Amino acid sequence: MLQNSGTVTMRSNLAIVLLIACGTALAQSGRPERAAAARIALVDRIVAVVNKEVITQYELAARMNRVLKDLQRRGTSLPERGEIERQVLERLIAEKVQLQFARETGLRVDDLELDRTVNRVAEGNKLSLTEFRNTLERDSIRFDAFREELRNEILITRLREREVTSKITVSEGEIENFLLEQSERKDTATEYSIAHILVRVPEQASPEQLEARRARAEEALKRLKDGADFAQLAAAYSDAPDALQGGVTGWRSQERLPELFVEALAKLRPGDVSNVLRSPAGFHVLKLVEMRGAGAPLLVEQAHVRHILVRTNELVSEDDARRKLSNLRERIVNGVNFAELARLNSDDSSASRGGDLGWVYPGDTVPEFERAFMDLKQMEVSQPVKTPFGWHLIQILERRTADMSSDRRRVEARKALLDRKGDEAYQEWLRQLRDRAYVELRLEER
Repeated sequence: MLQNSGTVTMRSNLAIVLLIACGTALAQSGRPERAAAARIALVDRIVAVVNKEVITQYELAARMNRVLKDLQRRGTSLPERGEIERQVLERLIAEKVQLQFARETGLRVDDLELDRTVNRVAEGNKLSLTEFRNTLERDSIRFDAFREELRNEILITRLREREVTSKITVSEGEIENFLLEQSERKDTATEYSIAHILVRVPEQASPEQLEARRARAEEALKRLKDGADFAQLAAAYSDAPDALQGGVTGWRSQERLPELFVEALAKLRPGDVSNVLRSPAGFHVLKLVEMRGAGAPLLVEQAHVRHILVRTNELVSEDDARRKLSNLRERIVNGVNFAELARLNSDDSSASRGGDLGWVYPGDTVPEFERAFMDLKQMEVSQPVKTPFGWHLIQILERRTADMSSDRRRVEARKALLDRKGDEAYQEWLRQLRDRAYVELRLEER
């Protein structure tokens, strides 16, 4: 615990130096009466210590500003500032402990990868990089700060994948039971749009702590029944990652929800809220926003796709890759065999098959790749397309609409079970990581 004192002392000493410098300047002014009356404002201060690092008032205020703007944009009634400040600080602490753990265990995101991600974000907003940068600056968001926050998001996503998702297993028996449940429920409403409040319970909580957390959940439920806005209460009460988005989780099929939630939602009508529910993560309150049925056959459109991939690296620039593919496309349009050029030029493992990826389902490829081939006619060759993997030429050989095969249903079942387990496992892992960290709150030290 005491190893944190070095960082804290350094920041405290900086504040003292600022105060002394101001005092000296006033004393030297020859007007002691003004010196006595002057008010010295501390520009920044520590609001939390997290292991060996600190969170400052400036960081908290910057995040608060963005959260409040987002809530206003959503039309959410704003909770009291103190409540939302506590929520935002807790999220900063959760991010800090995850980023510290990621760095300590060797996770990195290099600048080249980060630049590519920033470019994809700009393209997703239909802006050039310069236009995107100007847009951020108009919103008072520094571009370098945006890049570092994006780097942190990537790190946390990879950390979750490594520490949680990769360790989740789904047995064949679970898949069989899942498919059996689905067949029995095929004529019922199986998708829910829900909002959620989670009051987290610390690991090895005392009876007093447990009762205090239950009381907090009950208080939120009472205010909901008295007509309070759910999104506002989620922002004020919930410890879930989506709290500051009003607790909205979006559409979830039954199989992607914990059984505890499914049983509670089955008793609700749209607009209703559940009683307080208890799970290993803590206490929950659910709101059923909307529901929809699922009786239609599982028909999907598949595409038989092949491609040529050119990866970029220190020797092959973005322009080189795009230029090479443009030349290859011209040769294909003029009659050269696509498969032969793929064998000779593609950097993908599919090169030996002439670039053939087989029948592709929606969601099988990254969004940039899927968007590119969705608009292609049969045998048409795309212009060079950029994805996180590099640059591609894409060709559609055939299209078909088919019911999902038995194998495909099993794949989807496995994904759904992984999603269901993953959400719960991540919350439990994050709670344990947070509980192991040394955290000293100083928010109330005004």
